[in-house]
Amino acid sequence: MNGSVRADLSRDGAVATIRFSGGPGGCMDDAMEAALLDAVKAVEEDGALRACILAGAGPGVFIRHYDVATLHARAAVMRARGMAFSEARPVKESPIHEAMRRMEEGRVVWLAALNGTAMGGGFELALACDLRIVSPGPHRFGLPEINLGLLPGAGGTIRLPRLAGEAKALEMTLLGRTLSPEELAAAGLAILAGDAEAEARILARRLAGKPPRALAHIKRLVRGLPEDRPGAERALFCDLMVSDDAFRLMGEWAEGRRGIEDEPA
Repeated sequence: MNGSVRADLSRDGAVATIRFSGGPGGCMDDAMEAALLDAVKAVEEDGALRACILAGAGPGVFIRHYDVATLHARAAVMRARGMAFSEARPVKESPIHEAMRRMEEGRVVWLAALNGTAMGGGFELALACDLRIVSPGPHRFGLPEINLGLLPGAGGTIRLPRLAGEAKALEMTLLGRTLSPEELAAAGLAILAGDAEAEARILARRLAGKPPRALAHIKRLVRGLPEDRPGAERALFCDLMVSDDAFRLMGEWAEGRRGIEDEPA
């Protein structure tokens, strides 16, 4: 991995942070993609972690987008080999695809702290997170790949309509429209905060105090991972009813020692 391109992982109790730095112009390249996957695996394998924040290290940039020069070089190799592609022959996952899949399917709650611009692959990474927090400023967010004759290739055509609705997703992807922080929040895609990373840290600590089994079950159901979602919801509800955390907290409510909106101790 190029030493100047990093996805640095740090831990603070049950909360981790992955900070991106060193990409060309704040863009993701092969080295950052590989570093991201390594960091996601490390978070996933640490049973003490409950939440993880993704943040950009440079001012005004989360991950600007995927490095287009890298994509152009890959295209040159594929064209020289006469390679052709169709839906009948699926392309295998690259590290960024695997990292996003692991984030969605795993028990850890992921938060994108958008203190700067995130378009293309950078925005797709934010969409793969469970929560997005955005700061005001001259930042842009979206999937403008159409302007290069491309489509979002890291889950954007799947996650954006699920989060913002089909009409909004088509408007953004067909027109290549990007959004300001305020527009991103108005579309329901992010929480607007004065300092995205500081707010993400507050939320991550709150999440770390929630019963972890309930966090994992809720995330799995909302993400739509079980094939039979209604049946899975009923089963997982009962699974939590008999868990130690829920039994203790429900007992405290029954004894008048807590309300349903009170945070777990």
